[in-house]
Amino acid sequence: MVARLMSEVTGDAATVRAMAARLDFAQRQGLRALPSPLPSVPEIDALYGSLRLTDRDRDLLLAVALHLSDSLEPILAIDGRTAAELAVSPVGDLIEMHAGRIRLIDPRLGIWLQASTAPSDTVALHTRLHHVFLSRGEQVCADWHAARSSTSRSPVAASTLTRTARVLAQTGKNVRAFQIAGEAAAHTSGAERDEATLVAGVSAIAAGHAVEAVRLLVGLYPDATERHRLQGLGSLLVAQAFVRGAVPELDAHAFAPRTDDRDDWYSWTRAAALAAFLCAERGDRRGMRAWLDAMREGSAKVGADRCLRDPVVALSWLVLGDRDIDDAPGTGPLSRGILGALHAGMDGDIDRGLRLLAAWDTGMDEEVDPLVAGCERSPLVAAYRAVVEVLLLMWRGDIGAARIRMMRAAVALPVALPFAGLGVVISRRLDLAVLGRLGPFARALTASLPAPQRIDRLVDRGIEAFLAGDEEEAIALMRLWHDRGAPRPSLSVPGLEESSIETDDDPPRSAPIEPPEITLARGLRSRILNLPAEEWQTERASISAVARTLRSPFTRGRVEAMIGIRSIRDGEIRIGREYLADARHLLEVSGATAWTRAVECRIDRVDAAETAPSAKDPLSSSRRAWEAQLTARELEVAMLVVEGASNRDIADALHVSVRTVEVHLGRVFGKLDVRTRVELTVLAHRIGG
Repeated sequence: MVARLMSEVTGDAATVRAMAARLDFAQRQGLRALPSPLPSVPEIDALYGSLRLTDRDRDLLLAVALHLSDSLEPILAIDGRTAAELAVSPVGDLIEMHAGRIRLIDPRLGIWLQASTAPSDTVALHTRLHHVFLSRGEQVCADWHAARSSTSRSPVAASTLTRTARVLAQTGKNVRAFQIAGEAAAHTSGAERDEATLVAGVSAIAAGHAVEAVRLLVGLYPDATERHRLQGLGSLLVAQAFVRGAVPELDAHAFAPRTDDRDDWYSWTRAAALAAFLCAERGDRRGMRAWLDAMREGSAKVGADRCLRDPVVALSWLVLGDRDIDDAPGTGPLSRGILGALHAGMDGDIDRGLRLLAAWDTGMDEEVDPLVAGCERSPLVAAYRAVVEVLLLMWRGDIGAARIRMMRAAVALPVALPFAGLGVVISRRLDLAVLGRLGPFARALTASLPAPQRIDRLVDRGIEAFLAGDEEEAIALMRLWHDRGAPRPSLSVPGLEESSIETDDDPPRSAPIEPPEITLARGLRSRILNLPAEEWQTERASISAVARTLRSPFTRGRVEAMIGIRSIRDGEIRIGREYLADARHLLEVSGATAWTRAVECRIDRVDAAETAPSAKDPLSSSRRAWEAQLTARELEVAMLVVEGASNRDIADALHVSVRTVEVHLGRVFGKLDVRTRVELTVLAHRIGG
């Protein structure tokens, strides 16, 4: 919404802030359309309040701001001057004319003109524009201006506007379709009003305006014609799911057609398919099964088993986290494009998945998608496609490129809506990987969630602490996340496996949907963390060999860094530093700037310890080795234990309680893979020897 405002007011930040303050919450979050025209604010009044215009020049500029198209000829017909005469007139510096088009150079002028013009004058100008377009045979523009100038209903104009809105919606121009269909609904009644309301509501949700869509589509119940109610049911369920955070608990059969009309049954079946997919996004297995059963019943009646039932069943189970579901041939951006891309990613062929998405993005694939028929080009479907594309780029290890793609998509698309907020999770993780903190895009997207979603804030805070060098805080946060059931999206997003605390006693959880090499890397990290010291020496080479097969520089870089940290911890300083250097290069290639900096800090600590004077300190080697693994306080406790101090002695020396010493010592034992004070002392002297 900020991007839309910026485009409307020529990027003036002060005006955007003032205008945003005039919007309600839903408008600021993109869940309702911006008002048309936009409200004028003091910043705009100060800019144009002193502008002096003749009545003729004012009408000219206002006509440019009001007219539905940007063609020059109707404006010339309204004004009576030629383009050459306008260019040298007092308004020549306020307009731009090129290739038969005309526009205001500064859109803020249009806002000021509409706010400062009497309503009767605006209506009169719409009437003049209506007659000009009518004489030119441009019926859509003529009807639009007729509707805008009418103080009573104009059913003839409404019919034309509704048809136009349908065409605009099918070409992806949903914001304009919503505007035109909404105008049509205000000028008619009965079945024609129902149709216009339907088009406006469907266009609203396709543009991401969920609150607006609910307001419009609920109006079809209970009195609208059954056909329009059924055609709008799927979009209403989508809008309500985004607003409420869950699919409404409804009996699908209560909305089933009361006749045998095939089109009505198809609309009901499609609504059930959409509801099943939405339930799957939100992890609602019971709701998904119920809606899938309804969809199967409807598909059997209308013969849509292959084109609708099979792809939706496959997509729903996949999004829910079932890796074993068979792929199904579908058509269009969701039923074939996104389903095929995710399956390709699961199979490890991420490039093929990206190609499948690109085929639709280039406009070369014009297939109808039964699941989102008529909305294939909509911003909402494009947002689904963008989120999956960014996810695939992350899986491939292109972290920097993924973040840029997500930011560009967020400017134009409602990327917070798909997959129950997965785009928000991805944006937060990308910001952390590149910046080491949440940036403005991630914070804005988090605030735009239409309802509370399960964002892994503990994991995000853990990553931020880990990258800042506070491993104790990171481990504590990950332990708390684990105690709360370790919630995570079914579609794998990089977390903080470096601080994993899962054990063999933990109950099994379904594996996330991800490429094989990410699963492989997770297993390698677990081995690095959990291998006993006596096995590490023999296993490191094999782990390293497997790590070299990982194609993602981000995934491999994190594994190499863990090998380096573990090697340093066990006293192999030179070998560990080499692994850290390799990890730094890989992470830099991936564009994960914050991860790169974190590894560089570790290397700097190792180098500083290596060059520090160590005379007469037989434990200096163990101190240097453990600095990369332990916090400063844990290192103090560990070294005092090795020197023979009791817990009480340590507590007195550090001015803390004995219980605090015991907590630090327990963490030392866990990190260094020892069980007793004696084993810790033996390990320290072995490293020193």
